[in-house]
Amino acid sequence: MEKNLTTADDLKTIRKIMEESTKFLSLSGFSGVLLGLFAIAGALFAYLFILDKGSIKFDEYIRGISVKATSAITLQLMIDACSVLILSLLSAFYFSFIKAKRSGKSMWTPVSKRLLINLLIPLVTGGTFVLILLFQNQIQLIIPGLLIFYGLALVNAGKFTYDEIFYLGILEIITGLISAFFLARGLVFWILGFGILHIVYGIFMYRKYEV
Repeated sequence: MEKNLTTADDLKTIRKIMEESTKFLSLSGFSGVLLGLFAIAGALFAYLFILDKGSIKFDEYIRGISVKATSAITLQLMIDACSVLILSLLSAFYFSFIKAKRSGKSMWTPVSKRLLINLLIPLVTGGTFVLILLFQNQIQLIIPGLLIFYGLALVNAGKFTYDEIFYLGILEIITGLISAFFLARGLVFWILGFGILHIVYGIFMYRKYEV
């Protein structure tokens, strides 16, 4: 009986070592919660202070104003979105670094490099596509585009980290596709995709892997 238990423990140890050698397991669930909160805060700021004091139908609002005013609003929205992005990246890096340090692991490994490359290819492509939309003044398509390409990035990177990242990516893609049918409610889908989904994911990951 004791021999069987020892064999089972050995198999678990071997499986864990193999998983750690092929997957980056230092992602922090808490950073996912913060990312969601930052996204919601950014959307609420745009909703209340940039888009006609709360006009959530931003595509209709933008079509009804002058080109000069549209350019100013676009710049403000870009600053808002970039602020959310920077805060999210900093929090993700910081808490993942803390988690890796606590477990005695390195943040920069061959696996994390592959993860980063597979994450960046769809993100850079999506970012370029969003810039094209901006130059073409197709602002109403930006949120669907961001959600879809971000989801593709997560699916692409899911091979090198927790499986939950893959499924989060699928949900982001679905949210982006649905939002393309409801362009007047873009901020609602921003809050759902980048906010609520990340908070739920972060809480789940924290309870499953970090508690």
